[in-house]
Amino acid sequence: MRSSPDSKSNSLVWFDTHCHLHLCDAPLEEVVGRASTAGVTEMVTLATDVGSSERAIELARTDGVHAGVGLHPNSSTEWDDAAAAKIEELLLRDGVVAVGETGLDFYRDDAPPSKQEEAFSAHISFAKRLGKALVIHTRESIDGAIGMLEGESPPERFIFHCWSGDTDQLRRALDLGAYISFAGNVSFKSAGDLRHAATFVPDERLLVETDSPYLAPVPHRGKPNEPAYVADVGAAVAEARGRSIDEIEELTTRNARAVFAL
Repeated sequence: MRSSPDSKSNSLVWFDTHCHLHLCDAPLEEVVGRASTAGVTEMVTLATDVGSSERAIELARTDGVHAGVGLHPNSSTEWDDAAAAKIEELLLRDGVVAVGETGLDFYRDDAPPSKQEEAFSAHISFAKRLGKALVIHTRESIDGAIGMLEGESPPERFIFHCWSGDTDQLRRALDLGAYISFAGNVSFKSAGDLRHAATFVPDERLLVETDSPYLAPVPHRGKPNEPAYVADVGAAVAEARGRSIDEIEELTTRNARAVFAL
């Protein structure tokens, strides 16, 4: 039986690899303070458009906060030469460790697939040219995203965030060299397939995240999510893999620092 994150020792140090601090309702100092109390000492706040990319860089001036810069696929209708130039310029700023959140989303129809693919391809190129991690969003689009990475060749370091695919898709992603990140939905009662997928990821490619303020994990469902809850995600992954929470904390934090080149 797993131990509760609430009973963890103060020596545990967690890394939330994917959150959206610009969308949190509470003041940044409170969110980061609660995370620190919960043992979460580092986090990456991901942008979704040009404006939030600039905001992410501002937030990354806070100790322990790093930034990702890019356009979410649902914002790719904004993609043009001016947006591309601005994103590239922002990627060179201090505190930026990742390109993204980018990728494909065929669940919503906010942007035509061709426009999403154009923006995603440019983000892949940014990551390769600038030597930064690529953070990939997929919703009903994993095969498409993997196909583009196979066709264009992936950057050295890249993450499929909030993994939702099957084991065949997981094998394809791992064969390309992907890191795989699990979010709060891995703890949901109905997420047996996700927990099964979590057992296939090699130790050195495993990551955890909150995707806050979305997808609050058990036992916080119904509340706004925040980085302090990443230990609950880690606990669900630990139980699925038959490992201790301490082991998952140690290896996912090590992997996060490696993938973001910290």
